[in-house]
Amino acid sequence: MLIGLFQSLREARVPVTLREWLDLMAALQADFAFADIEGFHALARTILVKDERHYDRFDRAFGEFFAGVERVEADMLAQVPEDWLREGFRRQLSEEERTRIESLGGLDALMQAFRERLHEQNERHAGGNRWIGTGGTSPFGAAGFHPGGIRVGPRGGGRMAAKVWEQRPYRNLDGDAELGPRNIKLALRRLRRFAREGAPEELDLDGTIAATARDGGLLDIRLRPQRRNAVKLLLFLDIGGSMDEHVRVCEELFGAARSEFRRLEHFYFHNFLYDHVWTDNLRRESARIPTVDLLRRYTPDHKIVFVGDAAMGPYEITHAGGSVEYWNEEPGALWMQRLRERFSKLAWINPSPRERWAWTPSIQLVRELVADQMYALTPQGLTEAMRALAR
Repeated sequence: MLIGLFQSLREARVPVTLREWLDLMAALQADFAFADIEGFHALARTILVKDERHYDRFDRAFGEFFAGVERVEADMLAQVPEDWLREGFRRQLSEEERTRIESLGGLDALMQAFRERLHEQNERHAGGNRWIGTGGTSPFGAAGFHPGGIRVGPRGGGRMAAKVWEQRPYRNLDGDAELGPRNIKLALRRLRRFAREGAPEELDLDGTIAATARDGGLLDIRLRPQRRNAVKLLLFLDIGGSMDEHVRVCEELFGAARSEFRRLEHFYFHNFLYDHVWTDNLRRESARIPTVDLLRRYTPDHKIVFVGDAAMGPYEITHAGGSVEYWNEEPGALWMQRLRERFSKLAWINPSPRERWAWTPSIQLVRELVADQMYALTPQGLTEAMRALAR
């Protein structure tokens, strides 16, 4: 039966290998998870999933595969040892629920009533307050509510026995999930190079111990500069036009980048890079910075990141005067070439869906100009871009 779970995980693009599957089988033979579906879920995820980005995919595949497991027929329940049921019920109950059960006469009385109902009932019931069914107020059933009952079947209306894989707490770690501040920061953290800099204000424990030992036990406190991310990043943001529909996600990306990189400089451009950029979009005429100044001011160890959908007329890239805002003396392609010659680490982040890229000529031009270092604005795309910049 469980080989189907292995196939479901592979279909859900969870990278599970045969070696890991054999390890799970060995753990089951050693009784690490016996007659406990939630215990098996935790055990399987621990053994089979190597990256937290795949936790949500695992939970979805697990839930789909075991969707019918909880639909237990009465004759099957009658064959389940009572101590298994009793232990399972106790584990799911909170202190408040135990108190409510006591009001019905205790767990033994509830189990006895449950057995009697199984024996008497011979058809499906919905609603009501006595039989095992759905949507009612009986102590037994599903999709209804009773403060001290037993759920039989799939998800209950009161959500008092929610399955852990349906809660999906890792949904925003999926590489294909919608972007949010949390997974943007997780992706940006792939680009880190730590260095100690600034005033010596952090306790150097190893240095203090060594100095104290050298002084014969006389305490000699040593301090050192704090460890900080030493990556230097220049962020260029496309603003206006077709980028208006991507404002929210670009704001989140910008906010996450500012919190992750202390040495961050940002600039705005429209559609493509020409002979100037600006730092304040409200004062774009008076806050212009010549692109040639950037080439002179910043050292080659700076990382360059462009954020834009690269959707424009191809002539805006290849021809002088191609800018839609003013007459540019030199084509944008020439300025991008100069930037790449100065800074070897460059990536272009594209917020438009990847399936559109092949059908947009300007995107293909930009990909060629940045040596195919274009990445989608998704958690997986950001992770790939940060890895490329970190090489």
